[in-house]
Amino acid sequence: MMVSRAPRLDDVAALAGVSTASVSRYLNNPGVVAPATAERIRDAIEQTNYLPNLNAGALASKRSRLIAALVPDIAQSIFNDTMEAMIERLTAEGNSVVMSLTGPNNHRLESQIDAALSRRVDAIILTGIVGEPALRARLRRQATSVIETWDLPDDPIDVAVGFSHAEVGADMARFLHGRGYRRPHLVVPGSPRSARRASRFSEQWIADGGSEPSRLIVNIPSHFGQGRLAFRGLADLPERPDVVVCGSDWIAQGLIVEALAAGVRVPDQLAVTGFGNLRLAGDMRPTITSVDIDGGRIAAEVNTILRTRAAGGTVPSRHVDVGFRIIARESA
Repeated sequence: MMVSRAPRLDDVAALAGVSTASVSRYLNNPGVVAPATAERIRDAIEQTNYLPNLNAGALASKRSRLIAALVPDIAQSIFNDTMEAMIERLTAEGNSVVMSLTGPNNHRLESQIDAALSRRVDAIILTGIVGEPALRARLRRQATSVIETWDLPDDPIDVAVGFSHAEVGADMARFLHGRGYRRPHLVVPGSPRSARRASRFSEQWIADGGSEPSRLIVNIPSHFGQGRLAFRGLADLPERPDVVVCGSDWIAQGLIVEALAAGVRVPDQLAVTGFGNLRLAGDMRPTITSVDIDGGRIAAEVNTILRTRAAGGTVPSRHVDVGFRIIARESA
């Protein structure tokens, strides 16, 4: 039986009417090829059923086109929208994204970083900050791009794309104080990011003339049930709060549901805020006042950084601040 040979790069080039170099450029970085040329090459690849040898391409270009994205978890994660947008953009550039879970407390972070480095990935995208000094120092010695997202450390390992959690806390304190609330209670997930938001909230609240807010620490990942339990715990506080500042929209949702079930009117008798501006924040009744993080912009900035470096360019800044917005809704 006669077996036809597999299609080759020159078959694609001949059908598209371009050089093999143009096809290679398209496969390595589709964005550098003119749109009309890219379309012809794409059509030729489809017609010939050509499959590029990625291993050979990696050896020739010294790029694996593999990118590791490390996240704590994906169950009810506030990072999901960011990761989805990031994967969509990076794969459109011809990369393959490998997502790994580091665990709620990042207990698998070092092992996942080691696994990514052993695969010679072009970049490691982290959610949050690597806190261990020795691990930070080791990552700095690598040729691999390291991008810390959803945070803005003073001294990034490589590049950081995110926002200041401390400023989120301060802005929320000013926002609620300006709305006339005087007895805040904080429900804080047990992560460094949430802790920074809560600490800065308290500092700003006291600076504006308020008393130290009461605080409840809950396990991560946060979920609906924690909000229900947090509401029940309000009765044990020395003073009944007039606003509860929740570290996630899921906690806020659970707290509101439990409050309404107990006959407490939100926000008339108890105001509630969340964090993350998830879809549920706008779907709830009452709608939830929350903090919006532009995950799409984080994804776009990360993609721009990696594209610039792939083309041999220099990233203009090690800090990219995407900011945040307080979305005022019905709950506070």
